[in-house]
Amino acid sequence: MSDQTTVDASTSVPDDDRITPEILKVAGVVVLGAIMSILDITVVNVALPTFQKAFDVTELSTVAWSVTGYTLALAAVIPLTGWAADRFGTKRLYMTAIALFTIGSVLCASAWSIESLVAFRVLQGLGGGMLMPLGMTIMTRAAGPHRMGRLMAILGIPMLLGPIMGPILGGWLIEIASWHWIFLINLPLGIAAFVYALVILPKDHAEPSESFDVVGMLLMSPGLALFLFGVSSIPETGTVESTRVLLPSIVGALLIVGFVFWAFKPQHPLLDLRLFKDRNLAVATITMFLFVGAFFGALLLVPTYFQQVRGESVLKAGLLVAPQGIGAMLTMPIAGTLVDRMPVGRIVPFGFVGIIVGVTGLAFSTDPSTPVWHIMAWLFIMGLGMGGTMMPIFTSALKTLKAHDVARGSTLINVVQQVASSIGVAIMTVLLTNGIKNSAAASAAQEIGTAQAAGQQPPADAAETAQRLGDSFLPTVLQDTADAFHHTYLVALALIVIALVPVAFMPRKREASHLLDDEGRPPVVVH
Repeated sequence: MSDQTTVDASTSVPDDDRITPEILKVAGVVVLGAIMSILDITVVNVALPTFQKAFDVTELSTVAWSVTGYTLALAAVIPLTGWAADRFGTKRLYMTAIALFTIGSVLCASAWSIESLVAFRVLQGLGGGMLMPLGMTIMTRAAGPHRMGRLMAILGIPMLLGPIMGPILGGWLIEIASWHWIFLINLPLGIAAFVYALVILPKDHAEPSESFDVVGMLLMSPGLALFLFGVSSIPETGTVESTRVLLPSIVGALLIVGFVFWAFKPQHPLLDLRLFKDRNLAVATITMFLFVGAFFGALLLVPTYFQQVRGESVLKAGLLVAPQGIGAMLTMPIAGTLVDRMPVGRIVPFGFVGIIVGVTGLAFSTDPSTPVWHIMAWLFIMGLGMGGTMMPIFTSALKTLKAHDVARGSTLINVVQQVASSIGVAIMTVLLTNGIKNSAAASAAQEIGTAQAAGQQPPADAAETAQRLGDSFLPTVLQDTADAFHHTYLVALALIVIALVPVAFMPRKREASHLLDDEGRPPVVVH
């Protein structure tokens, strides 16, 4: 990124600990954009059966493309964000992303077929994919090295609440209005965010000083999209041996490997892998990959547990997960303040303790007879740990980078987070699905339910299993399904424990921040 793309002098914050009203206004712009982008990833999930009926689609897998198309567009555009921020400036690009997302939302609400809905979701994803990395860049520049922890904690709130509030909001809007409103709600939010950004964000004077990495784009963006498509197909196919999984995953992985070899040749690659020379960024990225994959993969199964084992509605299942978000909101501001005063390596381990305790409790509370408040208590403890973990890791990754590297650093972290989340969800979903399939009763219940929904007679073997078990059929189904969740959570727990290895290498002493180097100011010692 050229020196011209750094923010004006008016945005260079003084080196003290005060969070001024101007900084909070900038944070408000970023949070509003993050809320739109993150909520929309999960809010559509609850609407899939509704789409199936509205567009008269037989296969749920066809409707699921409304989610997959958005995710793939999101992943494909993230690598372009660093270059685009250099080329057009963060303010201009951020406003463009908001406009794309909002226009895509309105078009989604006007969709007349599943094909048109998927196309408009892709447009939405192109805008949404740029909002998070750009938001992190804007926040980092506004905060300065002494305030990054607290400002990044603010950005973390929508990141944590998205998976929780999405199903609640989606279920509520469909219940009181129609599926169109899960998209139309973005119109007033988008207009407000666009005007807010226009007025509040400082003007930046970007000049096209860097050439576009065409080869890198042809390798990385389609490679990432193909790889994630293959991984995302695992839950549907139930195996990694399916052609639908293997072919795109292998081709995508080869393209990504090709990009890794290519990325060290051009002066300004699409994704600057040279940034991994920064120890903090490298350690934080490894930690983020293991942690996000395990934690979010398991967390997204909790509403499913409440529905399948406890018989709760979509709306109530979403509400029952809320304690996790409440716990995170309590500790996140505290962690943000601590990150600005002491090394990250002395904070994150305590967050991991909370997460490990919470996930352990959750894993051993899946029995159908477990009081619901027990599960909510473990989710609350998980949230307390999460609030002390997620954004401190982000802060550690970016804190010692130079200002002109922040956009590319935040892009790298967002790519890793997107990949880890997709892989984690796929792994946990497959483990759960296979665990249920290994139960004769649970498999029979699924087959009977599918047949009844299609207005058909259930398969003979499923009906025979139900008849043989008699009155114990339903209790057996619930218990076996609960056991499948138990084993899945244990795998997530093991991965979180493994993530403690890179956590041990996180900084435990003061380090020099180079965030202000581009302004001709000496390095600042940060905690």
